[in-house]
Parts: sequence; structure tokens; C-alpha cells
Amino acid sequence: MGYDLTRFQGDVDEELICPICSGVLEEPLQAVACEHAFCRACITEWLSRQPTCPVDRNPITNSNLRAVPRILRNLLSRLNISCENAMYGCTLVLKLDTLATHIEECEHNPKRPLPCEKGCGFVIPKDEYKDHNCFRELRSLVHNQQQKMSELKNEINDQNLVINELKRELNLVKDFMRAMRVSNPAMRAIADQMERDEVTRWSNGLARARVTRWGGMISTPDDALQLMIKRALSESGCPPHILDDLMENCHERRWPRGLSSLETRQNNRRIYENYVCRRIPGKQAVLVLHCDNTHMSEDVMVEPGLVMIFAHGIE
Repeated sequence: MGYDLTRFQGDVDEELICPICSGVLEEPLQAVACEHAFCRACITEWLSRQPTCPVDRNPITNSNLRAVPRILRNLLSRLNISCENAMYGCTLVLKLDTLATHIEECEHNPKRPLPCEKGCGFVIPKDEYKDHNCFRELRSLVHNQQQKMSELKNEINDQNLVINELKRELNLVKDFMRAMRVSNPAMRAIADQMERDEVTRWSNGLARARVTRWGGMISTPDDALQLMIKRALSESGCPPHILDDLMENCHERRWPRGLSSLETRQNNRRIYENYVCRRIPGKQAVLVLHCDNTHMSEDVMVEPGLVMIFAHGIE
């Protein structure tokens, strides 16, 4: 609604008066066709009841409204208005376009936020400060947080039920696929191809990596390092049916002949430059997948691929 006329110094041009509330225009909008101007709140409420101009009754809708011309905005901004906190002691008269900023900072504003100095650290409206009780507010805060935690726990329990049901259905599908693969050679070929395609899609979604220091390869990673890499692979979307094999292949006991000893690794270092490597997100490790490296010989490649962990030297 518009600003009360009595708050302004001097005369106010009638072009700046809202014909609905008879106050000075606040956030004004103008009808495109007839160019009549109204307070935003006034015309919005009016059109919710009847789609006509309040002045000439021509049909208008919200889509027919636009911002008023700059000259009208300039005339409004130059008006002198008293602070709305005058009843609380503010005597300031200022330009209309600076009113909003002043209200936020006005020391007489009863709703001006003040930090509690009694210990709780809450920010309280000025007119509520004298009745503020830290203990009561903190107890209310704790109660609200406990309610939210309870609601979140219920949501988690519901989600766990859904997840468990999905896992059950997935296991049934896997059991069905295994049974079909055993009993039907054609299905076995289809299932094998689906698994290969899944690995290829996952591989294509990983960034390429370049090893700059093959000598930094860790041939016998400890359990903690393997667990960290396994978690990263799982989070990256690694197909579950190859995850355990990949992790077995990160230790030299499962490496092919061309990687089986320090001597052979040093002799074959130039060959490694031909590997297509994929980065394991966030880790100093790479994937060398069989689907990316069919050009490599069996001496330096295994199914479904290798996980190579490095102390340094990954780009």
C-alpha cells in the first residue's frame, strides 16, 4: 500500500498518488494501455478480484503491467518524507529513495535487530529485547533441533526401507540373470556383453590420466591404502562385478609377467607409455582397463584391468 500523505513535506503532485489507496505510490506499476499508475500491492490485490483498470475500467491483467517511466521514479525519489519511526522518537526527514536504507539502521526502529549481550548470542528485535530470556530461547532452539533430528531419522528409516527393497529386487534380478546365464548359452552371451558395455560406459566417463613417474608405482599397497582406493572406485560408479578383481590386481602378486618384478618393470618402462590410463578421482592412482588397452600384449595386461597406485607422478 502507498505512503501516508501526512508524512511528506510540501505538496505532492496528484500524478504521484495511487488512485486505489490514495497514498503516495509505493513500488509503482503502470498499466500499458492507459498509463495509469498504482502501488504494486494495491493493483495486485485489485486484479485478484477484477481484471479492470480502477480508473477507466478498461480490461487489464498482471501481464499488462510494467515499471513506471524513469521521470516518474525520479519525481518520487525527490520527495521529502519523515521516518516511519517518528512515533518512537526519530525526527529525521529524508529523500524517499533513501528511506529503506535508513529504516534498517534507524536507532528508533523497534524491529532493529540487536545481538544479545547476556550470553546466548541470538539476534533479537529491539522491542523484544527486554523480555528476552536466554535459557528459554536456547531450550526452544534445542527442542526445535530435536524435532528436526527426529523427522530426519524417520526420513532416513523410510529411505532405508526403500533401499533394502531395491537391493532385494536387484538381488532377485541378479539371481535370475545367473540362472539364465547357466541354462541358456544365448543369454550367457547377452549378459556378458551387457557387463562389458557397462565397464566401457564407466571407463568413458573417467578422465584420462598421464603417468610421469612410473618409478613411483607402489607394488604392494597396504590394506588401508587399498580400502581408500576401493572406496574411491565405488564412488566413481565402478561396476560391482569387477570391483573386487580390480582391487586384487592392484598388488604385484596378481600382475602380469611384464610387471611381476622390479627388474621387468624397469626393462618395460618404455612400453608403459602406450597404456591408456584413467584417473581414479581424487587419488594418486590410475586405472588401466582391458577395454581401453586391447592393443597391449598379455605380458602387460590382464582382465578386467589393473589399478596402479603411485606415490607421485600423476597428471
